[in-house]
Amino acid sequence: MEQKHPIREAERYLENARKILSEKAEKDGDYYNDSKYVRMAGNTAWNGVLIALDAVLDVRKHPKSRQRPDIKDYQAAISRKDYKMAKVLHVAYETLHLALGYDGNLYYKVVQSGMEQAKFMIGWAEKNYLSLK
Repeated sequence: MEQKHPIREAERYLENARKILSEKAEKDGDYYNDSKYVRMAGNTAWNGVLIALDAVLDVRKHPKSRQRPDIKDYQAAISRKDYKMAKVLHVAYETLHLALGYDGNLYYKVVQSGMEQAKFMIGWAEKNYLSLK
């Protein structure tokens, strides 16, 4: 089985999040109508960010469990590579994972900000991924 390019895969997730918003969340003025699809889109975009970060960061699984690393693990790893990006990661996490993914925030500007943050994080990962090759 051919291994997928992690950055292209992350971009695919982000595109899927945008499709969910445009086709299912039903924007009405400054708000979306369906928090279920906003949550789905937020989680999809956040997972795309994690795929991109996993390709360029040395993020270790918790030693005593098989759980996926948590945000603190990603923040520590990104701080070692590019200290300024730790703040960007924190904001992307709060917007995509918490405000959208958990809360289903319906405000259009919050949703769009999250999508922009995801795009920025994936772009950063791509630059770093290319430097690894």
